[in-house]
Amino acid sequence: MKPYRTHTIIILALCAIFAAGPSAYAGDPLPSWNEGPVKKNIIEFVGKVTKEGSPDFVPVSERIATFDSDGTLWSEQPMYFQLFFALDRVKAMAPQHPEWKDKEPFASLLKGEVKGALAGGEKAMIEIVMETHAGMTTAEFEQIVRDWIATAKHPKTGKLFTEMVYQPMLELLAYLRANGFKTFIVSGGGIEFMRPWTEKVYGIPPEQVIGSSISTKFEMRDGKPVLVRLPEINFIDDKAGKPVGINSHIGRRPIAAFGNSDGDLQMLQWTTAGQGPRFALYVHHTDTEREWAYDRNSSIGRLDKGFDEAQAKGWTVVDMKQDWKVIYPHEER
Repeated sequence: MKPYRTHTIIILALCAIFAAGPSAYAGDPLPSWNEGPVKKNIIEFVGKVTKEGSPDFVPVSERIATFDSDGTLWSEQPMYFQLFFALDRVKAMAPQHPEWKDKEPFASLLKGEVKGALAGGEKAMIEIVMETHAGMTTAEFEQIVRDWIATAKHPKTGKLFTEMVYQPMLELLAYLRANGFKTFIVSGGGIEFMRPWTEKVYGIPPEQVIGSSISTKFEMRDGKPVLVRLPEINFIDDKAGKPVGINSHIGRRPIAAFGNSDGDLQMLQWTTAGQGPRFALYVHHTDTEREWAYDRNSSIGRLDKGFDEAQAKGWTVVDMKQDWKVIYPHEER
C-alpha cells in the first residue's frame, strides 16, 4: 500500500471516531460506578436521547439536566456545609457583636452548642443566615466565600469540603456534557454561596446555578456602583420552589433530574411529567463506612416520600454502598 493511501486511511478512521461522539472512544464513561441496573439505566437513557433517527432523540437545545447539591453532589452530614460556613462567620463576627453572648441562637453557637442553637428550627437558621450573609456587597461576600471554601475542612474527615464531592457524580456530569447536555445545579443552598466555586469543582458555571437567595439592592458607594445584600429572604429554592426556580432561570423543563431527598421530590415530579423520554434518579445514602447511612428518619436529607414515589414510578435509585466503587475523588478504586 502506498504511503499516502495509508495516511489517508488513518485520517479517515480518526474522523469517523470523533464524528461518532465521545462515547465511541472514551471507554467506560462511568468508571467509578459498579456494573448493574443503575449504571445500565443511565447509559441507556443517554444513548437513546442522543441517537439521531431514534424515536427518543432529543435535540441538544433540550438536553437539560438538573442536580441538587447537598447530598447529591457532595456530602451533607452531620449538617449542611453552608451551615458550617455560617457558624464560622458567627465566630469571626462575634467581636463586633458583644450582644450575641446573651442572644440566641448566637449564644449557644459561641459556646459550641450547635444542637441547642438549632433547636429553634427554621427561624433560628434564618436568623443565623441573615446576620452572617447580609450587610455587605455581593463582591465582598463572594470573596469571603472563596477564602472559606479554599481552607475550611470537615470536622470528621479533616478533608476540605470540596474534597467531599462524589467522584461518581463528577463522572456523570462530565458524561452528560460530553453528550450535549447542559447541566444545572438546583439547590436549597444559597445561590451566591455556591456560585464562586461550582465551576472549578463541578464544571458548572455560575449562570447555571439556581439556589435560595436574599434580596439585594443597587447603591452608589464612593462613586462606584455596587449590589448590597439585604437581611431579607428573596426566594427559597427547595421542595415546590425548585420547579419554580427552574422555570424562572432556565425556561425549559429538564429531561433528567437528580436528587437525594424529599426536598428534591417536586423537581423530579415536574421533570418526569414532561413529554418524551425522561429520567429521574435518587442517591440513597446506605454506606456507614465510607460516608453515612440515612433516609426516612434523618433531620438532614430525609428521603421518605421521595423514596416511596421512586419505587412506585420506577425511578432509578442509587444504593451508594452497592453501586459506587468509590465515593470521593481521593479514594482508591
